[in-house]
Amino acid sequence: MKILAISAHPDDETLGCGGTLLKHRSAGDELFWLIASTRREGRWTRENLKVRKTHIETVTRAYDFTERFELGFSDSQLETVPVGDLMEPISAVISKVKPDIIYCVHGGDIHTDHIATYTATMSVLKPFYMKKLGVQRVLCYEILSSTDAAPPSAHRAFMPNVFSDISEYFQRKQEIMAMFETEVHPDPMPRGPSAIEALARFRGATISTQYAEAFMLVRELF
Repeated sequence: MKILAISAHPDDETLGCGGTLLKHRSAGDELFWLIASTRREGRWTRENLKVRKTHIETVTRAYDFTERFELGFSDSQLETVPVGDLMEPISAVISKVKPDIIYCVHGGDIHTDHIATYTATMSVLKPFYMKKLGVQRVLCYEILSSTDAAPPSAHRAFMPNVFSDISEYFQRKQEIMAMFETEVHPDPMPRGPSAIEALARFRGATISTQYAEAFMLVRELF
């Protein structure tokens, strides 16, 4: 199978579906990565941008992604990009990869660039286009300090109904997250190691396993 992880920021997929991606890779599936936004010089120092690029390259090798796609939109202005302009490159990537499964950021997250990425992705993945694009399942993942930080509202709620046992892969997920040195929080912050473990443990308890990741199934064709 071909698996496409869509993230607004480079660390999104590790926090949200990193263990599941490792599980797919172990099963022989082919992994692809789409990053919608990037940091721009001016708001960030040249040194920061260089370090971040190194982190992305390191994580790409850690997951053994077949190909990485960086759309290059500004991370601080993604929500200002017309939906059609964001749909076009996302559609091009999906058309090229023809993934069986897509993991995407959740549309109810607190960050506006996550919402923009989700909205454009789902605009591409209309039900009557999915078969032509080869997509069978679309799932959203949760991200600490983003999904859980959204204001209480029914239409923004993350309601998990798919769970992946990542007990065998959790330690490696933590190691890969540590590669994002500028993004990891110290404990007891929400992206600290203990918080990542606590969420995985909680989701694992839901399905009576040590560690798990939770997803919200958006659509499935079979």
